[in-house]
Amino acid sequence: MTDPEVPVLTIEDLGVLRSVSVDDDGGVHVELTPTYSGCPAMDAMRDDVVLALTHAGYDEVDVRMVLSPAWTTDWMSESGKDKLRTYGIQAPSGSAPVRDAGPIRVQLAVKCPRCDSLNTRELARFGSTSCKALYECRDCLEPFDYFKVL
Repeated sequence: MTDPEVPVLTIEDLGVLRSVSVDDDGGVHVELTPTYSGCPAMDAMRDDVVLALTHAGYDEVDVRMVLSPAWTTDWMSESGKDKLRTYGIQAPSGSAPVRDAGPIRVQLAVKCPRCDSLNTRELARFGSTSCKALYECRDCLEPFDYFKVL
């Protein structure tokens, strides 16, 4: 199943698919964690999971949204990050910061997914979705989304 907002990613690539289990009676139980609690794509993802499993022959499908622990870009697969870059969205770089006392890492540059230049600038903190920022490459002059480290 693909992410409705980024169709080159599966929900497994994205790290949204947390678990799948089949009970003794043949019922399927799926846990999804949204990229953020207000993610508008979660209803579509849930419906897609139910539809796919129903078509696969499962009569009882239970999809549960799990908000804790909160989703992090650390859960994205390396394959998913590669697919994002190929699609023209720069994948998150680094790991989500540990939320304890001390210095906070600041990202200095975001590499352009088209020409690999570091000569980029942020145009908008929020891009096509809240989990992405809009950047522009100053070398190839192309705008691109950057999937934020969360």
